[in-house]
Amino acid sequence: MAKYIFVTGGVVSSVGKGISAASIGRILKSRGISVSALKIDPYLNVDPGTMSPYQHGEVFVTKDGAETDLDLGHYERFIGVDLTSASNVTSGQIYSAVIAGERRGDFLGGTIQVVPHVTNEIKRRIRLVAEISRADVVITEVGGTVGDIEGQPFLEAIRQMRKEEGRDNVFYVHVTYLPFISTTAELKTKPTQHSVNELRRIGIQPDMILCRSDQEIPESVKAKISLFCDVDREAVIPMTTAESIYEVPLLLEDAGAGKLIVERLGLSAKDGDLAEWRRMVSDLKSPKERVTVALVGKYTELTDAYYSVREALRHAARVLDRQVNILWISSEEVEAKGAEPLLKSVQGILVPGGFGYRGIEGMVMAARFARERNVPYLGLCLGVQVLAIEFGRYVFKCDDCNSSEFNPKTKYPVIDLLPEQHHIRQMGGTMRLGTYPCHLLPGTKAAAAYGEAVVYERHRHRYEFNNQYRPELERAGLIASGLSPDGQLVEIAELRDHPWMIGSQFHPEFKSRPDKPHPLFVGFIKAARETLIEGAQTALSLQ
Repeated sequence: MAKYIFVTGGVVSSVGKGISAASIGRILKSRGISVSALKIDPYLNVDPGTMSPYQHGEVFVTKDGAETDLDLGHYERFIGVDLTSASNVTSGQIYSAVIAGERRGDFLGGTIQVVPHVTNEIKRRIRLVAEISRADVVITEVGGTVGDIEGQPFLEAIRQMRKEEGRDNVFYVHVTYLPFISTTAELKTKPTQHSVNELRRIGIQPDMILCRSDQEIPESVKAKISLFCDVDREAVIPMTTAESIYEVPLLLEDAGAGKLIVERLGLSAKDGDLAEWRRMVSDLKSPKERVTVALVGKYTELTDAYYSVREALRHAARVLDRQVNILWISSEEVEAKGAEPLLKSVQGILVPGGFGYRGIEGMVMAARFARERNVPYLGLCLGVQVLAIEFGRYVFKCDDCNSSEFNPKTKYPVIDLLPEQHHIRQMGGTMRLGTYPCHLLPGTKAAAAYGEAVVYERHRHRYEFNNQYRPELERAGLIASGLSPDGQLVEIAELRDHPWMIGSQFHPEFKSRPDKPHPLFVGFIKAARETLIEGAQTALSLQ
């Protein structure tokens, strides 16, 4: 029988619930306890797939093709599990399911209400994760902040879970923020008290409070929170801002959170072993020689739009004994200023995924700079399409080479829709999504990076390489180094006469882990660290 941990947040949004949930999963797993995770998002969208990254950050894709919240990326990276579509539930999904049931006549003519019908569907989805994963513990993060109107049905559902599953099988964690008032040099607990009071009004008494703060939390403050929020003193856990997110499991473990959760839930567990994780965190924090990489994208004002990309770069740099320095460069800025002034000092160029024409020409300019200057280049999804567009313009000597997504009337549509997609009009969930096999061409840089003949990678895109132009591009030096099993879809492309210019139709960043970096990112950073930037060239002897 599964146990359940529910993580809620109070005071402000973006308080760190996702990292907290993932960190709890990590410390439980270190004790030999199997863990799965679920993110509940109270918004009415069915999924975040059609949202702008400015609204909700990165869209993370699971192995079975679900477009989900970026917190699932935290769960996978920290816990080391591959989650499924069951692990992200939204209000849109819940209400759609309930209304569809009403239309079918499932409720025998009864009046459909939030309680019990909506809350029953929420509980069913939570238990479904336990059923699918067969994990000892399911950690559920409830998005938003306690007090939000749209989150109330979810809080009511998790309140009912303790009654139905048994008091010893459910554990509530509340993450709050302690503001610091500089004029009096005080950490204030009143917002936390109000947040917990709101939870208690609903009927939920937290078993543990994680206190987010930028300052160390004095014992007197912990004692005050314990007294006024009615939680045990050892259950008030400080969570001071860390240098690295991967340090949070260690902070929680050292504060006794793991021991407390195991005891309260009556879990059979061995002693926690985070030695390898500690070494990894130490590596990430220790100073190293920097590798400077330009990330040229559409949404660089919000780095959360590329969360998995950023982490994958850091993972790869760590195993190569380097520290990555990411320059966040807007592709529109490249269009305005040119590639030379913005990219002349970088050792590698990465073009990530995205949709729509805005900023595309700046990405093409970045790809041209990488090709002409022999700067290592890694293209992810849209990034490989940009590689093809730029190389196509070079081969065909025509600036009208493009993707039909950006110019439906282009003379050379080197990137185009698949024939079966031309009739699709709906936007949500209609792309090539999820895991597909990729067969690697022996002798290529991609095959050398992976060291395998067949790999499985996660996709999120609608447009593909146009096979009509493949032969001519291949004769000019483009290599289709990764193909679908039938050889019809180009999954990876690379340039023959270049140190490292590779792009993938899929998103390798989704499979990178801090203790197991993705091979394409490792290959990219390895090539970038060998690149001499302007001013770093070794002086030649004049004798």
